[in-house]
Amino acid sequence: MRRFFVSPQGIEGEKVYITGSEAHHLVEVLRLKEGDQVIIIDGTGLEYEVRINTITEGIVKGDIKGVTSSTRDTSVKVTLVQGIPKGDKMELIIQKCTELGVTKIIPILTERTVVKLDNDKKKKRQERWQKIAQEASKQCKRATVPEVTEIIKWEQYLNSIDDGEEIIVLWEDELTRGLKSYLQVKKKLGSLSLVIGPEGGFSPSEITQLRNKGAKTVSLGPRILRAETAGLAALTMVLYELGDLG
Repeated sequence: MRRFFVSPQGIEGEKVYITGSEAHHLVEVLRLKEGDQVIIIDGTGLEYEVRINTITEGIVKGDIKGVTSSTRDTSVKVTLVQGIPKGDKMELIIQKCTELGVTKIIPILTERTVVKLDNDKKKKRQERWQKIAQEASKQCKRATVPEVTEIIKWEQYLNSIDDGEEIIVLWEDELTRGLKSYLQVKKKLGSLSLVIGPEGGFSPSEITQLRNKGAKTVSLGPRILRAETAGLAALTMVLYELGDLG
């Protein structure tokens, strides 16, 4: 069955209300009709089997026939803190990390970030990235959609770090600690943040600031990975060691 996302507010008792782009896609693209059955996801981990009963302009109403709790999301919660790279690379990062199982993505502007965005462009990028995460979740049949937060500055991210938060920073100049060996002694972690720089990586002062916040720098190995590859590789390793990949 086809899958569609609604907000939790779109579910009222035994009724579901599909609006916006999802309703347009259901009616105008897929040509579904009254009586057809679909799967509805509300982003909280629940999946609803729904029978469409009414299609009007801009809204599709359905009756809930069954509810299940999804088992497709990983038990370890991983937040990707990503220095924004050039071009459309961030779109690839968000899409593929969503497929792998990331929980949250925080786009940040670092010292070596090349991209320049005013407030209007920041908002539009965030909205587009959130839509990409939603579409990727639908494609890989996740029942939750990773939150893509607003774009924040470096200082904002530092100030948001909680005491005791598990933070891993990928750093090409780390020579003694690899991500694999670090994870092998952290089997019971329930959540962590992966912090990755843009092209050019982090500056020495940024690394110092992160370490002062309790972050641990790690290496992915002898080869230097591109900004759009590092997050995918690191997330895969984390979910293999701590989550459900493999």
